[in-house]
Amino acid sequence: MIIDAHSHVHDPVEDHIALLDEAGVDKAVLFMSRPHPERARDLTALREEMALLHRALAGGDAGRETAWRELDAALTAYPDRFLGFGSVPLGTPDVAELVDRDVVGRGLRGIGELTPPPDRAALLEPVLRAATDHDGLPVVVHGAAPTTADDLRTLADLARRYPRVPLVVSQLGGAHWIDAIELVRDTPSMFLELSTASIVFAVRLAIAEIPRRTLFGSDAPYGDPVTARITVERATSSAEVRELVLGGTAEQLLS
Repeated sequence: MIIDAHSHVHDPVEDHIALLDEAGVDKAVLFMSRPHPERARDLTALREEMALLHRALAGGDAGRETAWRELDAALTAYPDRFLGFGSVPLGTPDVAELVDRDVVGRGLRGIGELTPPPDRAALLEPVLRAATDHDGLPVVVHGAAPTTADDLRTLADLARRYPRVPLVVSQLGGAHWIDAIELVRDTPSMFLELSTASIVFAVRLAIAEIPRRTLFGSDAPYGDPVTARITVERATSSAEVRELVLGGTAEQLLS
């Protein structure tokens, strides 16, 4: 079973399915998305799409309902290909209620992708508490900028306080990938997703250090499932470990 552990809703969703087919990927973890960079055909259009993301990261709610509808539609159209995750706003007093209604109530597999403001990863504590109350629901956190090195350390501290919750750091921790590898290696309930790594060497080291808690992911449409899979295959010498990274570990995590 090959599982892309990190992807976002595409417009149209059929383009995403075509990418997964080309990469030989059986299933993909699917997060909602307010911007759709795959629609852009030039830089002006891309700036317009990404402005939605910047507003969302700044705490805006524009497009949230549309993003939910798109996620629900994709999961309904391809239930055998997508494993849905649901996001909740950080810093609100009703996190537990939202997890119960919007994640568990929708039959989704986990919470994410969550992106706290810089140096405010502590905002995730109510989410981890709610995830613990639901038998350790997996939580996926954005690992690249704006996530800082201090945020990664805060996430490790939170993971140690809520050890029943699998906490996944995405994008190999971005520019702080060395810190991310060390923190995940030393924190048993943490996992490291490998998408959009800037260098193959980082992927190779992550898999060598944490062979049973690293996850193949593409971050599509920002990344590409074919190149992400090839990167993992090139960086992994052991067939047994390669099978774990490409899907075995994710399958266990989401079962």
